[in-house]
Amino acid sequence: MASKPNRSSEGDLAKVVLDILADQPSGEATIATLIKEVPNRHKLTPEDWEPSKTRKNESLWEQIVRNIASHDDIPGNIIAEGYAERIKDGYSITDAGRLRVKARHR
Repeated sequence: MASKPNRSSEGDLAKVVLDILADQPSGEATIATLIKEVPNRHKLTPEDWEPSKTRKNESLWEQIVRNIASHDDIPGNIIAEGYAERIKDGYSITDAGRLRVKARHR
């Protein structure tokens, strides 16, 4: 999951996604909720805001948030590592994910 210069990596954004999920009473959030909340919690670069070449009307960082589900079998991915799960239209945090967030914020 290599990152381009001056762009947030999938790993960077996945940490933010886990934080958002951990803050939800249900532990779940739709992609729409995540897309709305990520910029409030992560400083996105001008390069992050560049338009996606493959997804019309979407910025690169938004594509990366969606790609978490697409890369769910790649080591290091929050789904592959058991920290989150796919749900209809979004993600859900697991108990392991909650522990991961807690450990990061100590």
